[in-house]
Amino acid sequence: MKRRDFVTMTTGGMASLLAQRAHGQPTVSSQGRVLVRGATVYDGSGATGTLADVAISGGLIEAVGERLSETGAEVVDARGLALAPGFIDIHSHTDLVLLVDPLAPSKLRQGVTTEVAGQDGGSVGPWTSAAYEETREQYRGRYGVEIDFDGLEGFFRRLERDRPAVNFASMVGAGTVRSFVIGDDDRPATADEIEAMVRGVRDALTAGACGLSSGLEYVPGAFASLDELVALAQPLQGTGLPYASHMRNEDDQLLAAIEEALNVGRLAGVPVHISHLKAQGRRNWWKADPALLLLEHANADGLEVTFDRYPYVAYSTGLASLFPVWSRDGGTGAFLDRLNDPATAPAIERAVRDKVDKLGGWDAVLITSTGSEDFAWARGARVGELAATRGEEPYALVRRIIVQDRNRAGMVGFGMSEDNTTRMLAHPLGMVCSDGGARAVTGPLSEGSPHPRSYGTFPRVLGHYCREQNAMPLELAIHKMTGMPAARLGMTDRGHIASGRAADLVLFDPDTVADRATFEQPHQYPVGIQAVIVNGVFALRDGEPTGARPGKVLRARRGE
Repeated sequence: MKRRDFVTMTTGGMASLLAQRAHGQPTVSSQGRVLVRGATVYDGSGATGTLADVAISGGLIEAVGERLSETGAEVVDARGLALAPGFIDIHSHTDLVLLVDPLAPSKLRQGVTTEVAGQDGGSVGPWTSAAYEETREQYRGRYGVEIDFDGLEGFFRRLERDRPAVNFASMVGAGTVRSFVIGDDDRPATADEIEAMVRGVRDALTAGACGLSSGLEYVPGAFASLDELVALAQPLQGTGLPYASHMRNEDDQLLAAIEEALNVGRLAGVPVHISHLKAQGRRNWWKADPALLLLEHANADGLEVTFDRYPYVAYSTGLASLFPVWSRDGGTGAFLDRLNDPATAPAIERAVRDKVDKLGGWDAVLITSTGSEDFAWARGARVGELAATRGEEPYALVRRIIVQDRNRAGMVGFGMSEDNTTRMLAHPLGMVCSDGGARAVTGPLSEGSPHPRSYGTFPRVLGHYCREQNAMPLELAIHKMTGMPAARLGMTDRGHIASGRAADLVLFDPDTVADRATFEQPHQYPVGIQAVIVNGVFALRDGEPTGARPGKVLRARRGE
């Protein structure tokens, strides 16, 4: 049997699907009963795989067992393939781009069926009128997409109307809420402002947000005190939903930053989830062991703690993250003024050079994107090499890009240890995430030179870390992508292959699944993902998107 011929499909079903695609409709499905025959089924619990059939009907898993009836079913011959629950990307940045390309190609082709956005303290609203207009003009001018909402409730309704190919859930960002109430200034919140921010968090939870995230290395999240974070996290009490933190520091003050995150959970009485746990910079690699011990001891003491990590030794963020937080106080205008002020510029330069030294030098910084096409020549280049080619001093080059591009450039920083990455991925408290948004090899989402994690995260874990490195068994990796994040977010109907659960499934070849995206050539889809079923509908089959858009908004159900 040829791998690409693994599905037997009725002629009428294919004709109907092609007709829907031709008319550009969000194809949600008239698909009937499907029987996946003879796959090695990994149920998402961490148990080893077993040969079984899985029957699907009405968007749900009807039955799991041997020799299930084919009556009235379209049969998928899955012998030699692995069947897992659809992958849940617990830390994603796929949100508004679903309005640009609802198929979310780079994620769907990885086997992702649920995107969890609103991370690192930033979510789709609540926005001020100025932030709304800025976002509206950006998406209208850049993509021809109309933004007609200013918060999560409106965004959820828009997605429920337009339907993407994947499911969508979102946390509410503490930084976004702070910006809405206070702005980007570095000052303590007043009692009235904290009350207003708490209302914003409660409103988002009422709309269905699945947790609260913070981004404490970013403006304005970096200006929040421990008391403010505790107050904002307290509405999560009794929901089981987590406080997820991009911590205040991931290098020299890593251990103190972990303690702060744990203290938010202890004082607010809520679970804690550490975003993309890492020990950044060679001089901090030794801190991986004590960092993991801190989390283990907190769990042993009764605080629910988990973390996520992507399978790469480089992170991705804004180029401005090289610059100290105090220099970014007040937003872009104030930041650029300080870069041009002789009283502050030398101190900023010293801090940037120290940060780059931690990473190992200027070639550890790769520019991924710029706001202006005037700097397209910088995309995909390492700063050290680029500066040498252009005859510029590296810091001066970075400063010029920041100033002239109005602080819109992105970067990748190579700062982590491969050994630590492997250990964190395999750790019992860790889950797999991309920390990236959906991209595409053509069209508007193909711009720039993004981190390869947007294309390769989940196949890379299955192929490189499981099959090639034996870092963990396949069933454990699948658990970290399915049942474990589902449990953390209270998604009781997903993350497992069992009767009555939502039919989110991924069928892949464990012998060939692999990532292809690299830092030099990131716009490459993975291989080995044969089919993806979302809510009982084929969103991808024979390795190609079908055009169907069966995704749902997964609003968190508080208290469950």
